[in-house]
Amino acid sequence: MTSRFSSGPWRRLRSLRVRLIAVFAAVALTTAVSASGIAYWLNRDAVLKRAQDTALNDFRVSLSRNVSELPLNATCDDLIKLATSVASSGLNYEVVISDPARPDCVASSNPMGFTLANVPAKLQDTVAKPREVTESNPYPYHLYWQRQNLEGRPFVIGGTKVVPTGPTAYMFKSLENERADLNTLGWSLAIATLLALIGSALLAQAASATVLRPVKRLGDAARRLGQGHLDTRLEVDGSDELADLARTFNRTAESLHEQVEELSAREAQSRRFVADMSHELRTPLTAMTAVTDILEDEAESLDPMIEPAVRLVVSETRRLSDLVENLMEVTRFDAGTAKLVADEVDIADLIMSCIDGRAWYDAVEVDAPRGILAVVDPRRLDVVFANLIGNALKHGGSPVRVKVREESREERGEEPREESREESRVEGGGVVVVEVSDSGPGIPEDVLPHVFDRFYKADKGRARSEGSGLGLSIAMANAQIHGGTITAANGEVGAVFTLTLPLTPPPPPADAATEENAQ
Repeated sequence: MTSRFSSGPWRRLRSLRVRLIAVFAAVALTTAVSASGIAYWLNRDAVLKRAQDTALNDFRVSLSRNVSELPLNATCDDLIKLATSVASSGLNYEVVISDPARPDCVASSNPMGFTLANVPAKLQDTVAKPREVTESNPYPYHLYWQRQNLEGRPFVIGGTKVVPTGPTAYMFKSLENERADLNTLGWSLAIATLLALIGSALLAQAASATVLRPVKRLGDAARRLGQGHLDTRLEVDGSDELADLARTFNRTAESLHEQVEELSAREAQSRRFVADMSHELRTPLTAMTAVTDILEDEAESLDPMIEPAVRLVVSETRRLSDLVENLMEVTRFDAGTAKLVADEVDIADLIMSCIDGRAWYDAVEVDAPRGILAVVDPRRLDVVFANLIGNALKHGGSPVRVKVREESREERGEEPREESREESRVEGGGVVVVEVSDSGPGIPEDVLPHVFDRFYKADKGRARSEGSGLGLSIAMANAQIHGGTITAANGEVGAVFTLTLPLTPPPPPADAATEENAQ
């Protein structure tokens, strides 16, 4: 069963062009996203570090300059004045100052927006905790900072203790402008990534066209070569891998052309030899047949010692005549010159005519309803029936049963032929099935696959059996030229040969029809 993903849009999505574009786009997207991400993070760190370092340095300098003016035992107003003076440096940050000597007073340059509660507790603990004074650390207190979002707005918060017993000052510097700059940078990098993706897709389209155009030509050439146009060749341009592939294809096509021509010549020579030999044998066989007919009529009056020899000559001459006719028929099939002379006939009448003409009516049981009409070649179908029934009588034994029925292709689980959809009631897309069964031991399992092979005989030791080994192969060829087939199997009792024929033969090939019209 064909998967629904193997055709239609899914098949186009799996094409080499789409895969090339996808690979180019994936590589470009990965590269662009990686480069943009690295650039964004580097710029983000640089922008934020520059902003916070500038603000913290200014806060340290301003605090150092203004704290010297703070009197001893400063009041709350003095602390507020200090906070306002430190915050007026011009960098737009706010200052909050607390003094352990006045726990009830928290001075702020903007008391409505910033208080000591806005300072993270961890930063307060770190600022208030003195460090051990050493040669490498001469001061117990330092300036610390932390980035924090306050009501959705980014800030860098710095804090330091002025002296061991002095106030503690905190700075709030907004990073809104830096965030806006970083957002602009992010959008710019996203647009650059999108442009890189589009550019890579266009580049992949151009590259795939360059690659796939020779591949498409190669596919078309291979398809034409498979259709029998052995003179198909590719134009070679360049020295890349695709050019080497085209040269290899041309060498392969040339070698195949030579081999096919050689085989065709040998096959034609063999067919011509068989046809010429059969034709040349027909003239002496005609004379021999006339003589053997006379000898057969006079056999009873001949010397009893001579009579067996005369009857042997008569039977072998007839066998040789049948063999020559079969060889000529096989040659016509091989050469493709076998033609159908089709007519609409009743299958039951055709079977009864075959049986009556060979005096088999006492040994054959027929179950063939009348009214099953098919467009067939009566002569060729008579050969098929004669062969199947004759083999059943010869190798299986009577009674031989012939059963005929009509089936639609839907009943057989087959797809209707395209041409049958436009045909009338007679065509209808149906088939006629003829089963010929015997009452013998059946066919050995190792023989079943070979029963339709030419010159094949089940008993290898009987090299001089009455049959030539061509009958079933000719019957199969006659069925196939009607668009049908024959199958062999073993039934409950004996062997069963099943002939299946369409009610109308298939149309001739286009080249054959053209050739007939030309004639």
